[in-house]
Amino acid sequence: MKNLILGTAGHIDHGKTSLVKALTGVDTDRLPEEKLRGITIELGFAGLVLPGGIHFGIVDVPGHEKFVRTMVAGVGGMDLVMLIIAADEGVMPQTREHLDICQLLGVRRGIVVLTKSDLVDPDWLDLVGEEVREFLAGSFLETAPIMPVSSRSGSGLDRLRDELGLIARELEQKRSEGPYRLPVDRVFTLAGFGTVVTGTLLSGSVTVGDEAELLPSGLSCRIRGIQAHGAKTETGRAGSRLALNLQGVDHHEVRRGDVVVPAGVYRSTRIVDVSLNHLATAPRSLKHRAGLRFHSSTHDVPATVILFDQDSLEPGESAFAQLRLARPVLLLNGDPFVLRSSSPSATVAGGRILDPFPPGRRRRSVEALELLENLSSGVDSGVLAGMVSGSLLSSITHAELSTRSGITSKRLEAALAHLLASGAIVQVMRDPKKYLSREAFSSLCDLLLGVMNGYLVRNPLKEGIGKEELKTRIPARSDERFFTPCLAVLEKEGKIVVERDLVRPVGRKAGSDSAQADIRGQILHELETGGKEPPFLSDLCSTMKIPDKVLLEHLALLVGEGSVVKVKSDIFYSLTALAEIEALLTTYLREHGEMSPAEFREKTGLSRKFMIPVLEYFDARKVTIRLGDKRVLRKK
Repeated sequence: MKNLILGTAGHIDHGKTSLVKALTGVDTDRLPEEKLRGITIELGFAGLVLPGGIHFGIVDVPGHEKFVRTMVAGVGGMDLVMLIIAADEGVMPQTREHLDICQLLGVRRGIVVLTKSDLVDPDWLDLVGEEVREFLAGSFLETAPIMPVSSRSGSGLDRLRDELGLIARELEQKRSEGPYRLPVDRVFTLAGFGTVVTGTLLSGSVTVGDEAELLPSGLSCRIRGIQAHGAKTETGRAGSRLALNLQGVDHHEVRRGDVVVPAGVYRSTRIVDVSLNHLATAPRSLKHRAGLRFHSSTHDVPATVILFDQDSLEPGESAFAQLRLARPVLLLNGDPFVLRSSSPSATVAGGRILDPFPPGRRRRSVEALELLENLSSGVDSGVLAGMVSGSLLSSITHAELSTRSGITSKRLEAALAHLLASGAIVQVMRDPKKYLSREAFSSLCDLLLGVMNGYLVRNPLKEGIGKEELKTRIPARSDERFFTPCLAVLEKEGKIVVERDLVRPVGRKAGSDSAQADIRGQILHELETGGKEPPFLSDLCSTMKIPDKVLLEHLALLVGEGSVVKVKSDIFYSLTALAEIEALLTTYLREHGEMSPAEFREKTGLSRKFMIPVLEYFDARKVTIRLGDKRVLRKK
């Protein structure tokens, strides 16, 4: 049996509930208020079995604009949707918003159903069909079949069932790999059973007797019983509509938006990095720090939007952003979401979760944007590489990668094996498994090498530095257990020799004439490490613990050798770093003719304390000439 979720969408009073009843015999309007008012207020559920082993769990959503938040909760987990449009009214406001929501939440297949077709003549039906096809242009339903039906007479229902069966055979059922995750969309109690929750199982499989917990509350419970599409079963599998009888929690302690998960596997978050798409139909630009409502699966939470590299997002534009949620929720990489405004009440944006547990990121950081680009690739190795890189020197565990990425165990192992083989990441611990990016691991090795060299500059009569003393220089945010693999790599590369409790450079002997060369080597190392913004003279003195007179003497030698350039009395650059800045400057001037200080700052990323001295240095060297507040290339 293939289990799939079929949802409805469309404007109020366009016949969604009547169509579900005509297809299944089930009236999904169960509440007295729904019967009294004649409108759907809460999510409704029914089952539809088709030939060929197809079982649809149908989710019927409300169409009234006041209940869009409830509608969004029903879209999560849909495999395909019936967009329902009344033939006598055509496309209406909630038709448009429901289509936007389905598209933003990742629904990719569906059928357009023209209900109440018996109320209009054939010519009018043709006109409505043309209007609908034009409305669907550019959406995921652009080429979907448009099927007239009448729930009252039954006309077109058999053809609709056939079409649903054809599409169902093309769709893949959700995979039962990985830990289970069931977002709760309904909670109630039954005499003799206790608390019952319903929802669509997004992943994994759940079995009677499983120990579980509710997130974000963390309440422990046990799966006492399971119904799948209304039938009792021992195991519920991904893609099924399930009712779970929970033992150990009162129904007052559970609400829509909670998630039933295996005990101790997942954790909740309040800050997520996302790829964000601002709807082209949005009424206004989306501002940095805008307050909106966040919807994903059955979650409904106030959120603040942090734009990384701009102050506003115009309708139709996309960007990377961070969402700061008012309360914790369970989210994984790849989860879709929508954002809605309160005034006016409208869906304005949506996207996908990139990182549910991001490290601190600075706005307008090039490195952060590059990492998010990796995470947005959708490729397992790219997602994992981005998460490992984002951990910087702290590292990330195998368990964290699994939880944050949402990647199944088999795919996770394959992607990690590829990254390790390519050298993109390094496993620095076995138990628990921890990983660093190649860049972070290399910087840690360079740090230890620099500490050793600096120590020997200050202690020229010593042959090396004690292992335990060097080990204490591992940064606090890192882990002392990374020390051993770092030493092993440095020794393998021929940069150090480890002898019992001593670490020394290759060829180093106590009191050798290499001591003075070591000082210059350390100075050059510090300048090269600083890159475009090297340490000032005073910082070098402090780092190396040598008088400024001695430092200046060595700098003069390095300038004479051509490996260091003096830009200002207290600013010295490595030749490679300054050459890189000069290349950026001259390339820009050849392309644009002139450059303002602000443009230079944007192009190079230099702060003001470096930007002005560097510009004046290039003026003095006759690379550029200043005209007003701009620079141009000096003619040779």
